[in-house]
Amino acid sequence: MAHPHSLHESVGILGISGGSLLLLVNNYASSPVKDFIPHTAFGILLLIIAVLLAYAGICRSLSHAQLFSSVCLTVSALWCGSGLVHILVGQGVLQPSELRASLVPGLAAFTLALLIIGCVAIAVKKPVLFLIAFGISLACAHQIAGLFAAGFGQSATAANYLLVCLVGVYFGFGRLLSTITHGKVEPPGTGLKKKAELETEQNQCSDAVSVCLVMNLLSASVLACPLLGVVPRLFVGHVPWLWTAGVFQLGMCVLFYRAMDTLAATFYGFTAILKFAEGYSALLSFYSIQPLSPVPFPAVFSVLFSILAVFSCQKSLMEGIYQLFFVAYCIAIAAQPQGFFQGGTQGVQGAIFVISAGMLLITTFNMVSATKIPTGQGCFKALVARIQGLSLRAHDKELHAPHLGYSKYADAEVLGHACSVLAAFAITATVGDRNPLSVLVLPWVVVAGGGLQLLCGSVAFARGKTFESTVFTLYGVMWAVWGLTRYGGLYGDTRGFQVAVGIMCFMLFNCLVTVAALFLNVAWFAYAFTFQLILISFLLDAVGALPYGYDIGVTIIFGLVSFYCFLAHIFNSTFQAPQMPLGKPLVKLSGVGGGADVCPHVPARKASSVQQIAEIMKNGGICGMPTDTVYVLVAACNRPDAVIKAYNVKKQAQDRPMSLWISSIKQLEPVRHLLSPLLLDFMEAAWPSSISMVIPRGPWMDTFGLGDAAKHIGTPQSIAIRNPDCSVATHLINMVGPIAVTSANPTGEADTTHHNQVYAKLGKKVDGVLCDGPSPENIASTVVDCTKIETGYIGFFRVGLIPKSKVFQIFEEVQMRHGHGQINPAFENEVHPSDIKRDKISPEQSPVLRNK
Repeated sequence: MAHPHSLHESVGILGISGGSLLLLVNNYASSPVKDFIPHTAFGILLLIIAVLLAYAGICRSLSHAQLFSSVCLTVSALWCGSGLVHILVGQGVLQPSELRASLVPGLAAFTLALLIIGCVAIAVKKPVLFLIAFGISLACAHQIAGLFAAGFGQSATAANYLLVCLVGVYFGFGRLLSTITHGKVEPPGTGLKKKAELETEQNQCSDAVSVCLVMNLLSASVLACPLLGVVPRLFVGHVPWLWTAGVFQLGMCVLFYRAMDTLAATFYGFTAILKFAEGYSALLSFYSIQPLSPVPFPAVFSVLFSILAVFSCQKSLMEGIYQLFFVAYCIAIAAQPQGFFQGGTQGVQGAIFVISAGMLLITTFNMVSATKIPTGQGCFKALVARIQGLSLRAHDKELHAPHLGYSKYADAEVLGHACSVLAAFAITATVGDRNPLSVLVLPWVVVAGGGLQLLCGSVAFARGKTFESTVFTLYGVMWAVWGLTRYGGLYGDTRGFQVAVGIMCFMLFNCLVTVAALFLNVAWFAYAFTFQLILISFLLDAVGALPYGYDIGVTIIFGLVSFYCFLAHIFNSTFQAPQMPLGKPLVKLSGVGGGADVCPHVPARKASSVQQIAEIMKNGGICGMPTDTVYVLVAACNRPDAVIKAYNVKKQAQDRPMSLWISSIKQLEPVRHLLSPLLLDFMEAAWPSSISMVIPRGPWMDTFGLGDAAKHIGTPQSIAIRNPDCSVATHLINMVGPIAVTSANPTGEADTTHHNQVYAKLGKKVDGVLCDGPSPENIASTVVDCTKIETGYIGFFRVGLIPKSKVFQIFEEVQMRHGHGQINPAFENEVHPSDIKRDKISPEQSPVLRNK
């Protein structure tokens, strides 16, 4: 079967080849008078190929094939922007004469970007990627020449795309040959990286950084071209490039959160907002509207960029300096009322174009090369070390440990609160008697307050942060709806009951959020309460009873509270001490959120933590423990009082008895003579694993010191016993002795899959929790009936993590070693290996041998 990495790389290379073939045919067959493929059809085809390339690039990014991912995503953005421009021409939004002014800024940016990536590829001996990047770069350059001089450059463009097609055919032939020969024949440049080589690459999501830098290069090119006279002005033909850049940067934000890089996700979330605002301004020119940029908002944006630049220096000094250019850009927007259309703003974008090109070269080279270009890493750490009282936080997995359930994402509170700051200060702008669209407020409120907050809500939800995800989602919807209504021209002069009812519904939801915030901390309560004041201002505006200045006052208050939350989260995630206070819960309840203060919650990876839990259990305590499946509640068998306590805490139903766990079969040595030899061999072959065995009850249980508590383990006839495949659990059992086990949830509820859920579900009666984050599996163990094992029969009470076929395979091998001539009746639908030897059946038809 083809490896998924091979599939994704093949999709990427063949997608580039397909797009190049399309462009080759169109450029070769078109004339200055008539295009071979109509603009609309041509644009749609390019968009389809761009989507395939984006898919391949993201999949390879997740597998750390970073240079290939950068090429795929860059080419995807190129063809996405080009395709949208051609669709606009085909639909009559743009005139054919405007095609040159629309395409040139974008093509110029990608010419340079792909040239840089191609140079890095040849430097690290990647000939296939070099030829692809260099070929498409030359094609873009010749296409620009053809746009300026009709008839010139089209043949050269076609020739360059022919080169890319040939490289794609070579790669496809190489992969096919490698697959047919099982890797014995592999043409140069067509082999995939081995696993060991992939692990040596940086797991910093550097390919996403490269793509985001290309998008900054793209938007800077679009805005700098009018200043240089390359195009007459910023107009609707540039919207596809700018919004493509914004969409790609939002997509990269998700990858940054997966890579646990909160600072990069926040920065490129900010730059994505700028891209959408630039595109929105260019779009308004189609309606002959010249938007005015309100001063407060860009000034606030520059402050956020400044703070982010300082904290980004902990990654590298170069990163912090780069972000300062965007501080200058926001100040330029604030200083000039026409914003993106004036020379000062466009001049700063020219500087950003140059610095982005340099950053792209350095970042891409450092991503794939063993020799690194110095970027000032360690300067921030050295500076902090000289400041007394400051200590940096260690960026380990505990920093972004998920709260409830499994998560691969970092915290998104920094970006979420920053977006609230931006949205709040944006709506302080007054429209007056002007057209609402003429004041540049809509993109700041809808994109920052709406779109990005919804993204932050999704990330918080994936992390199990139910409250935070609810807040960001609710507020994101509110900012989007209110922004479109109030500043999108939909509101007009209408004031009435319908609008007021909608706002009152949001107020009701936010009342619940405010009450919930009482149980979290003071900062969240202030955040929710001040947003309620904003909703009141919306309601008063809807009914025409808004006091003068009230709306501006409450939005500034909310903006300042959001700013404090933004600063506190970014500061506290950077420094171990001191910490900016967020306040304690105003109301406390037992259960959720208070567990760590009531009983020890200790990390499972530390031997001292396991020792601490073992001492608690030896003294009669009951504890939550991670396993190879879900979390369980455990008690030492030699402490009958603890076993009874665990049974009562669990509110165990009669049909759900407790089970017995051991760390190895050696713990059964004292009772070995009382157990069946076949059963003991089956245990030795099957364990450690996620297999529980139900065996006959007998006097052998008296050796574990259960006393009267023995009645709570198993049934009067049988007992379930297991040796878990979990190093933490077996180490604890080694220290305590055999343990009585039950699932860490009240009977009838879902299994517990995270250590925080143990206390939340069982309350103060738990004496300690061994914390190991999310469960590796959300499926329970397989329970095998071994009560009649001597007759050659095993059954199943529950099929869990281990499939039936695997259990049957193990048992049959044990039977054969014992020389039993009979076959387990459960194997009647299975296949005996002797049938295969006698040529009665092929190995492919045997479920037993397929699992070997």
